[in-house]
Amino acid sequence: MYYCMLVSKLCFQNFIMGAFKPACNISITFSDGKTRKQVPVKKENGQTVMVPLFQSQENVTGKITVDPVSGKKVEHNGIKVELLGQIEMYFDRGNFYDFTSLVRELDVPGEIYERKTFPFEFSTVEMPYETYNGANVRLRYILKVTITRGYAGSITEYQDFMVRNYTPPPSINNSIKMEVGIEDCLHIEFEYNKSKYHLKDVILGKIYFLLVRIKIKNMDLEIRRRESTGSGSNTHVETETLAKFELMDGAPVRGESIPIRLFLSPYELTPTYKNINNKFSVKYYLNLVLVDEEDRRYFKQQEITMYRLGDTH
Repeated sequence: MYYCMLVSKLCFQNFIMGAFKPACNISITFSDGKTRKQVPVKKENGQTVMVPLFQSQENVTGKITVDPVSGKKVEHNGIKVELLGQIEMYFDRGNFYDFTSLVRELDVPGEIYERKTFPFEFSTVEMPYETYNGANVRLRYILKVTITRGYAGSITEYQDFMVRNYTPPPSINNSIKMEVGIEDCLHIEFEYNKSKYHLKDVILGKIYFLLVRIKIKNMDLEIRRRESTGSGSNTHVETETLAKFELMDGAPVRGESIPIRLFLSPYELTPTYKNINNKFSVKYYLNLVLVDEEDRRYFKQQEITMYRLGDTH
């Protein structure tokens, strides 16, 4: 009796495993996959994979291969490939907002007995937003292949790719000059050489001490990223300090000038994003922090614009 129950259980497990095992394997390859630049992207499971890099208005072409499992045929109601641009808010996981959705029908209803390859082409695709993985939001581009079936359930396969868009240097790029102080205690002027920086740029500037009547212990320059998601009462703001650069250690004196030279290339920066599809924004700030000997902190924050310059950057 026990042996029969064990055999029945094993047969049921094998049936279940067989029932949920895909009837075919789907592979997605890009036409220029061997020559196109590959960049790392982090998946939901924490693993990093290399994916091809595209820009807006490029052609996205390749082929889809459907390979039935040995000895099986694949009956289907049609095969299609979609190019999707999606935004996912982490507080609303599983719901994707499609801002780009293109479809190509690959095959009419029928049966597949052996490996079959389908070419696909999406021409001059409008991909206005960059791929972004933030604290509370993700923007991604994918190719999604769907083999539609009836009772057996559809089979899907996904392929991520990354989009970066480049910007020419701004025609106007004013310097930043500001004064900050505490009445009768501290008065400083600081100057940054410009207000717009590309991702591999160098921040140059100076800080002038006009009045110093408090004992300053040290001074740092921070780069902060502020990500805003949602809208109205549901707006969520996440601020992250990406860099902390020590400008001075020790007490300055009146008339002293401290130079600023901060290289941006070591940090994981993105361009400034303004109200992307009414879902999120990303802004950058330079935050000047002074700490006195009683560990009191004094801040002065200034927004800057980040942009991606040229294909070599």
